[in-house]
Amino acid sequence: MPPHARLAAQLAPATTALLTVECQRGVVGEDSALPELAQAARESGALLRVAQLAGAAHGAGVQVLHAIAERRPDGRGSGRNARLFRAAERLPVRQEPGSPAVQVAEPIPVTERDLVVRRLHGLSPLAGTDVDALLRNLGIRTLVVTGVSANVAVPNAVFDAVNLGYTAVVPADAIAGVPADYTPAMVRHTLALVATVTTADAVRACWDPASTRVTAPPL
Repeated sequence: MPPHARLAAQLAPATTALLTVECQRGVVGEDSALPELAQAARESGALLRVAQLAGAAHGAGVQVLHAIAERRPDGRGSGRNARLFRAAERLPVRQEPGSPAVQVAEPIPVTERDLVVRRLHGLSPLAGTDVDALLRNLGIRTLVVTGVSANVAVPNAVFDAVNLGYTAVVPADAIAGVPADYTPAMVRHTLALVATVTTADAVRACWDPASTRVTAPPL
């Protein structure tokens, strides 16, 4: 089977979901708590590609799910068993429930059909959240993982998806991490071992062949 046909079979709209990982204003927006990561997501074109994928998914009837990380003002329920969690306590921008920081970042389009899953704990968009149950109720078998960061949450999502029996697809130009050279290394040496690695344009071509005009820097 040709590569495009094989990818198209994996990405059948009825059984595929697009997951955006921590693509929220307080992470990748202009007022990010993590400006270096936000800069990487924007300057690499990854955030724009996530937006393009969301638009293509909406047009094709593919379920879109936004995974948002939050932290209560008092920190109740959040872990302190990792340096990352303790550092979050000191960040100038807090990912507090109901605040602008936990809204999906522009330019990603959001429709009423989209699902938004918010978590107060852990590193993974899947473990300990409603994501798996929602996907199974929808008959989803393939998860397209996008967003940030390639350092922690994105690989965590891919590993959890594979462990739960999903086929994971990673558009490598629609994820970002820091430093810039870490993302391709993570993709090449780790994610490629467990997921189908492709490009955002290739995914969009499977959902809408007319949508593949390149408006972001190439991979």
